[in-house]
Amino acid sequence: MSAESGIPTFRGGDGLWENHRIEDVASPEGWRKDRALVLDFYNQRRKRIYEVEPNRGHFILAELERNFEVNIITQNIDNLHERAGSSNVLHLHGEITKARSTVNPSLIYELKHWELKEGDKCALGSQLRPHIVWFGEAVPMIEPAALITQRADIVVVVGTSLQVYPAAGLIQYASRNSEKYIIDPYIPDISGINNIKKIEKGASEGLDELREILTNNYFCE
Repeated sequence: MSAESGIPTFRGGDGLWENHRIEDVASPEGWRKDRALVLDFYNQRRKRIYEVEPNRGHFILAELERNFEVNIITQNIDNLHERAGSSNVLHLHGEITKARSTVNPSLIYELKHWELKEGDKCALGSQLRPHIVWFGEAVPMIEPAALITQRADIVVVVGTSLQVYPAAGLIQYASRNSEKYIIDPYIPDISGINNIKKIEKGASEGLDELREILTNNYFCE
């Protein structure tokens, strides 16, 4: 969703995330090994997010709230959905604009600027870390996400390879009777998914087409 805003996708085919090994910047082991590297890595990502704007796809999803109850489940850690005006956003992998305690994960703080430094501490006196779900950690929001998917009348999958679990498994919770759409210029293998329609376009262009489909299906006499 955020690639059109200038936010790089999670990783390339070489297993690197912006020239860093995933294990070095997105795992508890990486945090223990080199805290300064991890903090700097997310500081640079955070700074970039503050420099970009939501794209047309983000705004289309927000506009759909005028006629639908829209729940967004995102693997993205940026705040572009919220900045575009979406009011129901569930972040599976955390939020880069927040930090949390290293001793009590329930202590979460909204960052007022892009930089999180060594020595920034929670109320209990422990170092703050990025509020991100790293590899090897549980995904606490997966159950609420599964419930939202299960109850949905229309399920839309945008810009994902359907390779990163547990998020990729959410589509399996969708009702057999729900309408399903996948939007991506490179559609992955969806042969095991019942009643799903392809829109082989980028996020913004594909969501434009989806909005037209929904308007014709639900609001045209």
